[in-house]
Amino acid sequence: MRRLLLLLLGLLLLHEGRCFEFVIDGEWEDEATHVHDHHERHKRAILTSEEQEDFEAIRGDDITVKSYKVESRITSRFAHTTVRSSVVNSGSKAQSIGFNVQIPKRAFISNFTMNVNGITFVGSVKEKTVARNLYAQARARGKAAGIVRANSQDLETFKTEVHVPPGSNIEFELHYQEMMQRRLGFYEHSLFLQPRRLVPQFQVDVYIYEPKGISTVNTPSTLGENFANLIKVTQTKEKAHIVFKPNLQQQRKCDNCTDSAIDGVFTVRYDVNRDSNAGELQVSDGHFVQFFAPTNLSPLPKNIVFVIDVSGSMWGVKMKQTVEAMKAILDDLTIDDHFSIIDFNHNVRCWSEELVPGSSIQIADAKNYVQNIKPNGGTNINEALMRAVQMLVRASNQGLIDPRSVSMIILVSDGDPTVGEIKLSVIQKNVKRVMREEYSLFSLGIGFDVDYDFLERIAMENRGMAQRIYANHDAAEQLRAFYRQVSSPLLRRITVQFPEDTVSDVTQNSFDKYFSGSEIVVAGKVLPSDSNTLTSFTTAAAARLDITLETEADTSVLDEELAKQQHSFTGFAKQLWAYITVKQLISERSLAPTAVKKRKITQRIMALAVEHQFVTPLTAMLVESEDATERLLADFPKDPKHGCCSGTQRIQGGKSPSNLAPVRVVYQPPPWVQMPTTPTPSEVAKDTVEVLLPQKVTIVDNDPHFIVHLPVSDTYVCFNIDSKPGHILNLVSDPGTGLLVNGQLVGSKQMKKNKLSTYFGTILVYYQPDGISVTISTDSITMTDGRNNHSFTWGATAEITQDGVRISIRKNSHVSIVINNNIQVMVLLHRVWKKNPVSVDFLGIYIPNDNQYSPLAHGLIGQFHREPELNVFDLHEGVDPLKKEATMEVKGNRLKVTRGWQKDYRLDKKRGSNVYCWFIHNSGKGFIDGHYTDYIVPNLNSFLQTH
Repeated sequence: MRRLLLLLLGLLLLHEGRCFEFVIDGEWEDEATHVHDHHERHKRAILTSEEQEDFEAIRGDDITVKSYKVESRITSRFAHTTVRSSVVNSGSKAQSIGFNVQIPKRAFISNFTMNVNGITFVGSVKEKTVARNLYAQARARGKAAGIVRANSQDLETFKTEVHVPPGSNIEFELHYQEMMQRRLGFYEHSLFLQPRRLVPQFQVDVYIYEPKGISTVNTPSTLGENFANLIKVTQTKEKAHIVFKPNLQQQRKCDNCTDSAIDGVFTVRYDVNRDSNAGELQVSDGHFVQFFAPTNLSPLPKNIVFVIDVSGSMWGVKMKQTVEAMKAILDDLTIDDHFSIIDFNHNVRCWSEELVPGSSIQIADAKNYVQNIKPNGGTNINEALMRAVQMLVRASNQGLIDPRSVSMIILVSDGDPTVGEIKLSVIQKNVKRVMREEYSLFSLGIGFDVDYDFLERIAMENRGMAQRIYANHDAAEQLRAFYRQVSSPLLRRITVQFPEDTVSDVTQNSFDKYFSGSEIVVAGKVLPSDSNTLTSFTTAAAARLDITLETEADTSVLDEELAKQQHSFTGFAKQLWAYITVKQLISERSLAPTAVKKRKITQRIMALAVEHQFVTPLTAMLVESEDATERLLADFPKDPKHGCCSGTQRIQGGKSPSNLAPVRVVYQPPPWVQMPTTPTPSEVAKDTVEVLLPQKVTIVDNDPHFIVHLPVSDTYVCFNIDSKPGHILNLVSDPGTGLLVNGQLVGSKQMKKNKLSTYFGTILVYYQPDGISVTISTDSITMTDGRNNHSFTWGATAEITQDGVRISIRKNSHVSIVINNNIQVMVLLHRVWKKNPVSVDFLGIYIPNDNQYSPLAHGLIGQFHREPELNVFDLHEGVDPLKKEATMEVKGNRLKVTRGWQKDYRLDKKRGSNVYCWFIHNSGKGFIDGHYTDYIVPNLNSFLQTH
């Protein structure tokens, strides 16, 4: 394999007496030869497996990597990822330090900045010719720099290198954007982590915000099982936060190793809630996005012709894995499906000249046929595809194909044509000429000896898509995974339309097929209107019916909500529209029939890419110092097997900062997730479904007042506990169910009337069977399961569920904890003026009477699940004329009680509502079992010890 051309562009940056050199590693598109023989086409800029294994995020011999942080923000399926690293040349000599990042091929780089000893380089995207001219000017002055990308599988490798003196500090920061594509029922966000060295501050954060809510989120153990427990996931209805923050010891390959064990892909998978099959229409900043992913529809029957390359180059592992995959795919066919197999080398053979039903007998025979294939000879792609189309046409003409079925050709090949018609452009025209509108062609290219650009073009031109299969991986599983994506077509002829004069500049809105587990995305601009509602109409053909679906969206609600979400992209729809449009224009450009049309498409791509700051095949990022004297150039990667501007899959999109001047994107973690190293976030509003308590409950609030509701007699009994700050009181201790509720007291800032008031400052709810504890303070809500700790602020609404425990946080209001749907505890937050000279923030506890405790339940509140009999008599006037007095008989005691009232603050936290009760004096003595000091426990997680 040809190695990448390494160009050393010497330059001297004179700054405070220090010199720097930059290295450019790569090749220009116009510097590559335009004369390729058949063998030369096989040369490519692809990392080999050995080079892949040698990949290192930060390169340098004697350096200190102070930090390496990756942060992704995903809003409505769109991800903005930032990779930051801080490095010091700790050696005694000048040396080159490299910053390398692997990013997905579908992503657009949107910004890159670098700070070298105070010299800041900032990026801006320009038309490629403009950027190169500016770069050449700097180069002519002896001041040049560069960055490079190389291709590897589904990745681009972004590289930059800087030569610096000893003691230099370098900070790198790269931004890129991509749209999450839904495949097999979920979105997958992958971050490639290969530091190859220990990093004191290593952290990955992924924040997800989906307006309709997140149905599921998980993190497959793609980094290895040893890191599985270090990945913390917190989730609410609409948000999720995934954090991976191993310390130095956890990063080591072994206890005494200096190498990092972090080497692989950090993956987050999620899916969203869908209210109906009509889709989800979102409007923001004058743009709309329609997401369409229906479910619960019967699959359409399939007609498939498998076209398999069996030339000599397929010998060995490629053929073995193809056969393995084909056998599994054949097993997936149903009796309603029709299929056949064509295998080709220099000749073309058919397992069956006609399509046959997917019966068990036919499938067994087909599997036996595939098993006995012996690869040899050349590659006659043209003839094989012609025979496949003829087979579908013949079956259709003979009425063997259900009019509502889906017909497709799946081509599997590992090389360029060598027999028959070998000119790729002619093969492309031939296929286009014979394919009917109702047929689709899917291309699978195995390895890198195949012209993937060609496979992609013929697939896109014929309503299909292409995928590269990597022979050095589990090719069989890759083939099966691809087939699963297209194995369950649910709809045909899908069109998304809008009323006249409501939208413009709409992206592709007509689709041939919709496959289960995928998603159709349409975007555009919203025209000015007096109406605040946008409506879309989606039509499609299902298995046995035609459907029309209507979706409405308020044109202002989402922007109002996004404005409250600190971690989201406001106006994301505008950015996502631009991303989809550019991607589709690049695809159209690769298929443009004339030079004139190609130039027009090129102009549109460049204009959009510059406006939205995307590094595309037609634009480049100029990275220059603040005084514009030192320049780097970030060019789009050129894969000789792809050409300049290869097509892309049609359902893609994304966004980036829309202003021409580059904006340094700086995020703070959202307020609903609080990490120890992050600054205090601002408030963000969020609505969720509250966990409602019954009207009549037992209450512990204020300083602290106990209000016990006895449901049988429908009587409230009150008492105060006068204890000391720091004491921990047991409220519920139930070893039978494993439930524990404890509260720790805090004191007021100073005494009032010679008394120091105490309040509950911390509440712990512990559920022993699942090992989950929730510690609620006036500052945060912390959830612990014995291994993981998740901290949330009061600044936003959130809902967290783990095992049988559900925690609902209402912004600056209350926390409701539900255990197995039969035990509830609500904790109310009371805020006071920060400069109040006496009062402090405190908590109130509200517990319903229908909680299902065991007979062993006890505690200051838990004991009353067995309601005591009481009798109140001798009612008379008291010292206070507003409060009558009486005698109460309870638990064998005769107590003097006073009729008064306490406050329920659930509906009005400032004034509260009155709850009339009989007040027990002396800290509840005679009403509670024993003395209140019997309920003081040593630790927040201590059960009450009963004798």
